[in-house]
Amino acid sequence: MIPQNLIEIMVHNAQEVQNQLAKDHAPVVKLHSKYGKAIWLLSELDPVNNIAFGLCDLGQGNPELSYVSLSDLASLKHARLKVPMVETDPAFDGKYPMSVYLKAAKAAGRVVEEDAVLSLLSPLE
Repeated sequence: MIPQNLIEIMVHNAQEVQNQLAKDHAPVVKLHSKYGKAIWLLSELDPVNNIAFGLCDLGQGNPELSYVSLSDLASLKHARLKVPMVETDPAFDGKYPMSVYLKAAKAAGRVVEEDAVLSLLSPLE
């Protein structure tokens, strides 16, 4: 579901956190439900358990930082069509730290990707 080059970045990010070199990583990949409103912006991956960390928005107005099983997401199929429900957005480019996406999502009640909004919340560099 996620390209290997992005998996490698996510594993590296998780290792940094595990080694207490924690950073406010930018999301590496965006997954979304093809037939719903759910969005996952993910930055870290435990490859042993296939558990990712990031901003999870199930489309119910309460996005939060959480863990999600990529195996579980990959197993979700449309009831009638029997096609995968979750797919990767190849056009996604996480430009800001996860904290910026979280702050915007909490204010809007949904994942926000608009650069004009996110850039206002981003710390000055």
